[in-house]
Amino acid sequence: MNELKIISVDDTYINLVIIEEMASDIGIEVISFQNPLDALEHIKTQRVDMMLADYMMPQLDGLELIKEALSIQEELIPIMVTAVSDNNELKLEALNIGAADFLTKPVNLAEFKAKIKNFSKIIQLKLDLKDFNGRLQEEVKKATSDLVEREHEALRIISRLAEYRDPETGSHIARVAHYSKLLAKEYGLDEREQDIIFFASPLHDVGKVAIRDNILLKPAKLEADEYEIMQTHASIGYEILKESKNPYLVAGAIIAKHHHEKYDGTGYHTGIRGEEIHIYGRITAIADVFDALTSQRPYKKPWTFEDATEFLKQESGKHFDPKLVELFTQNIQKIKEIYLKFEE
Repeated sequence: MNELKIISVDDTYINLVIIEEMASDIGIEVISFQNPLDALEHIKTQRVDMMLADYMMPQLDGLELIKEALSIQEELIPIMVTAVSDNNELKLEALNIGAADFLTKPVNLAEFKAKIKNFSKIIQLKLDLKDFNGRLQEEVKKATSDLVEREHEALRIISRLAEYRDPETGSHIARVAHYSKLLAKEYGLDEREQDIIFFASPLHDVGKVAIRDNILLKPAKLEADEYEIMQTHASIGYEILKESKNPYLVAGAIIAKHHHEKYDGTGYHTGIRGEEIHIYGRITAIADVFDALTSQRPYKKPWTFEDATEFLKQESGKHFDPKLVELFTQNIQKIKEIYLKFEE
C-alpha cells in the first residue's frame, strides 16, 4: 500500500498542531507549513496527495494557494479550512478553482476523521490504479521489446539465406547493413527509417537462393548468358518478399528490386532512373557496391578504400545518387571503422 502524503497549511501554529494530533489518531502523518509559499515549494518537488489549506493567510489566501498547488500537481485533493462556515459565495469560488471539500473551524474531530478517511480511500485507489497502469505499461513494453527482438531475429535468419549459398557474403551483409544505416542517418532519414534500412538492407541479395551454384559460385567472370541469369536475383528477391505486411520485409522487397538500378537509368531490372529509384535502393546500391569492391572475391583482390572511393565519385550521377556519394565520402572514416569491425 502506498503511504499517503498529506500537508496542512495554516499561519497559526496551534491550528497546525491540532490537525497533526487529529491525523495521528487515525494513523496518518501530516507535514505542516505556516508559510503557504514554503508549502508550494514542497509541492514542486514532492508528491502531495491531499492539502488542508486555511483560508485566511497573509502571504497567500487559501483560494490562491489551492489554485497554485493544482497548477503544479493537478491530482492533489485540496480541502479548504475556514471559520466562515456560512459564506456560500466563498465556497462556490473554492469549488470552482478545485477545492474538493471544506472543514469549519474549530475543526470537529469526528467530521475530520470521516472526511480524511473517505478521501484517503479515494487517493489510495487512485495510487493503486496508477501503480497497476505503470506495471501494465512495463509489461507491454517488455512484451513489445520481445516481439521486436524476435522479428529482428527472423530477419537475420532470412538474410542469412544468401550467406548459406555464398559463404563469402556473411561479413558483406553485416557491413552493408551498417553502411546503409550510417548513410540513411546522414541523408536525414528519421530513426525509424534508419532502423528499417539497417534490418532490411541485408535482404538485398536474398534472391540469390534461386541462382544455380555453377553461376553463383563461379570463380571467374560470368559469361553474358550467365550474367543475365544472375541479374534475375533482383526480381526473384522482390517476388519472395513483396506480399508481406511486415515493414522490414516490405522495405526488403523494395531494396531487392531497386539495388541494381542506376541513377542514369541503365541498371536492372526495370531501368528506372534518378529519384524514381526508392531511397532505400539508392542507399543500399552504394553500400553494396563499395563493399563488394573492397572485399576479397574468388575472381578479384580487394580494392583499396581510396580506389573504391574514387570509383564512387566517377560514377556519381551515373550509377549513384550524387548527394549520397557526397555524404558517403564525407564519412569515409566512419566507413573504415565499420569495415574493420566486420572484416572477413
